[in-house]
Amino acid sequence: MVSIKGATAVVTGGQRGLGRALTKELLRRGAAKVYATARTPAAELDPRIVPAALDVTSPESVADLAARAGDASIVINNAGMAMGGKLLIADFREVTAVFDTNVFGPLRMAQAFAPVLASHRGGALVNMHSVLSWAAGAGAYGASKAALWPVTNSLRLELAPAGTQVTGVHVGYIDTDMTAQVTAAKNAPADVAASIISAIEGGETEILVDGPSRHCKARLSGPVEALTFDSALQLKGTQS
Repeated sequence: MVSIKGATAVVTGGQRGLGRALTKELLRRGAAKVYATARTPAAELDPRIVPAALDVTSPESVADLAARAGDASIVINNAGMAMGGKLLIADFREVTAVFDTNVFGPLRMAQAFAPVLASHRGGALVNMHSVLSWAAGAGAYGASKAALWPVTNSLRLELAPAGTQVTGVHVGYIDTDMTAQVTAAKNAPADVAASIISAIEGGETEILVDGPSRHCKARLSGPVEALTFDSALQLKGTQS
């Protein structure tokens, strides 16, 4: 369990969407400072929010952030890149970019911040997954989230000796700019953020935020044909 009160956190993609909600929730729970990252960060009125430039696909950018945010005890890997479409006809450069952002980005952050977190009694590392970690049919985005799941599980084992708490978050649609064209039920960013911060404080290793996530996780031992993008995300009542 990691205390939020008085802590310093890093939230990648922390100036918009879910990242913005996470930044606000951390401060509401008593965090002293949040490094809110973006490729081109905007100024912030709240002095507790520190805008920080970050490109998770750049080892140099990640290293620079780790050097700057040496006081961080919580790192939330929220930044991501979406791309749907069928894998067989996808532009391979775009597929590679999605994996570089969604899989290798969090891994770069974990490697760079492992010693930082260890210096703060272990701290916490949080990776944003998706219901699509377990549901097929969402192209490169879904495949990247599936790949991130075992990465997070392996990091949990490797960081355990340092006392670092590693948490994976699985959730369906969230009501952000990324899903503006989606008509299915969506989770409110503030609700998802509250669930994540509570999980950090509660020492949880995996969060199933909504109905679609619990639906898919519960069916992993069943027929693979049942684990599809459409069947998971069209469930009614995402908070059930």
